[in-house]
Amino acid sequence: MFDYMLSEKTLKFRDEVRDFVKSVPRQMILDMDAEKIIFPRDFLKEAARRNLLGCRYPEKWGGRDMDWVTAGVGIEEVGTLGYIFACTFGVGAELVCDAIIIHGTDEQKEKYVKPLLNGDIFAAECLTEPRGGSDFFGTSTMAEDKGDHFLLNGQKRFIVGGEGADYFLVYAVTDPNVDPHKGITAFIVDRGPGVESKYLYGLMGCRGGGASRLVFKDAKVPRENILGKLNCGYAVFKTMMIPERLGTAAMTIGAARPALEIATGYSTRRKAFGQPIAQFQGVNFQVAEAAMLLDASRAMVHVTAEAVDRKADERRIRRMISETKKFVTESCQKVVHNSMQVMGGIGYTNVFPVERIARDIRLSSIWTGTNEIMSLIIANEWYKEYFLMKGKNLTRDLECDAMEANQEEEKIYE
Repeated sequence: MFDYMLSEKTLKFRDEVRDFVKSVPRQMILDMDAEKIIFPRDFLKEAARRNLLGCRYPEKWGGRDMDWVTAGVGIEEVGTLGYIFACTFGVGAELVCDAIIIHGTDEQKEKYVKPLLNGDIFAAECLTEPRGGSDFFGTSTMAEDKGDHFLLNGQKRFIVGGEGADYFLVYAVTDPNVDPHKGITAFIVDRGPGVESKYLYGLMGCRGGGASRLVFKDAKVPRENILGKLNCGYAVFKTMMIPERLGTAAMTIGAARPALEIATGYSTRRKAFGQPIAQFQGVNFQVAEAAMLLDASRAMVHVTAEAVDRKADERRIRRMISETKKFVTESCQKVVHNSMQVMGGIGYTNVFPVERIARDIRLSSIWTGTNEIMSLIIANEWYKEYFLMKGKNLTRDLECDAMEANQEEEKIYE
């Protein structure tokens, strides 16, 4: 939709990703959903061979010095393979690497970013715990300071790549006696003694991404594997909200696109009452709504990516990303719903991939922060922005633009 707004560099990258998507074997998609493939190493290795992972990062670390607009376009294309392909593509190369690029040392980038973008090793982010998902500050995983190393104990769950990754970005409490904002540290934790993939989840959809529970029992983490500064894990967490939620929005568009395309083609071939069902308003209005929602979703992702690239105000970006994640994930689920409705009963079978898409995309409004959490953030930031505008007298007093605006006795607030 936005070809006319994209640079030649971005369009070339998009076409490279499309060529890669075309090359992925059909059997790999089926085997992922059937969990015959637990973690898509071959898929990620091929993406790395084509230099598609982590395109936003400097070339010296294996990236291509591109921007968020380009990354969003690429992630959308990957998403057309299936939601879990985009998840595994993004978790290591867009989340974990992002944290290390922004907060890590050159030694950490050399050891963990370059080989990941080269396809030699893989990474996962460990945030959610059995006793808490949205409550980041309620983490109970502990890291005890032993001088030159920390002993890590606790559990994380729903970790995409928990089975398959070689190292993990882990948040743990390092000072339980202070406010949680000041007592959590981010660590790079290698898979090894004391790090165990305990349970592989049976998921409704998004299968084949190695989603599991991780258990840490006296896992020894070298002091040099602190990411950022001691007790400053919140700073890492805050920056991760951009790739987590903006990336989720972009990949969700890609995941929904095939459903609409399949339903559109089906509606032109399937006949009822002697004519293609595409000629009935009950059908083509649903296609129209789905196309509109997909275009609106892409517009939000594009504008938000531009805001991040142009380093807009941090609070504005926080609101825009939350709005984008919520709107896009809910809209794209509606796109898939309409697509299945257009196809009728056959859309509910595995004769077409729409049923798998419906199972997969349901995750989108849950992970990387539920949409209810997005609403909390949106409301919080919007009220702050409103009072800021009013305090600086930046806008017209719109309340006065009514015939009886001066009837103060009618304006009862208590």
